Amino acid sequence: MYRRLLVALLFAGLFLTALALSGCDRGPKIARLEPDAVILAFGDSLTYGTGAPRDQSYPAQLATRLHLQVVNAGIPGEVSAKGLARLAETLAKHRPALVILCHGGNDFLRRRNSAQTKENLRQMVSLIKGSGMDVILVGVPQLGLLLSPAPLYAEVAEEFGVPIEEETLSEVLSERDLKSDQIHPNAQGYAVLAEAFAHLIEKSQDR
Repeated sequence: MYRRLLVALLFAGLFLTALALSGCDRGPKIARLEPDAVILAFGDSLTYGTGAPRDQSYPAQLATRLHLQVVNAGIPGEVSAKGLARLAETLAKHRPALVILCHGGNDFLRRRNSAQTKENLRQMVSLIKGSGMDVILVGVPQLGLLLSPAPLYAEVAEEFGVPIEEETLSEVLSERDLKSDQIHPNAQGYAVLAEAFAHLIEKSQDR
């Protein structure tokens, strides 16, 4: 009787372990990146790398981490409407396999309508996917006493079924040693972002 119970518990443990491992592999996927793949980092000053030397921006550090070409298409001060307006031309110029979309922070700072910001992001994700490219969305903190990503990012990611890196930017900007000012990381902070993006990319690729 004891032996049967032990065997049953063993099989139950193996089943739960397999279930947990399979659950870790769930979530939106992107196509496997080939060695010559181009990643487009698209956004504002957070993408450009304000607060750190140019070669320490997150796109530069991500390129080193992944051994892939990462194009820095960040424009400081840009709002999401302006980003949407230039996106199609940027996609046509670089033909990336993957776009990391980090936008909306300046909309929050200028207190733009959040519904319009969400719609701009929706249109950007739709344009990227419609062009046959994968996209990863980055959650940007909204204004408030406690830094936390605006809910609209998770909503857009869920609607389009795309991977999202939702927490790391908020966590970086919550740490004094990782930022150059209130809204920009320093080189070390961008390194943390690059590592988080690399992890998400590696985890999300189809095997």
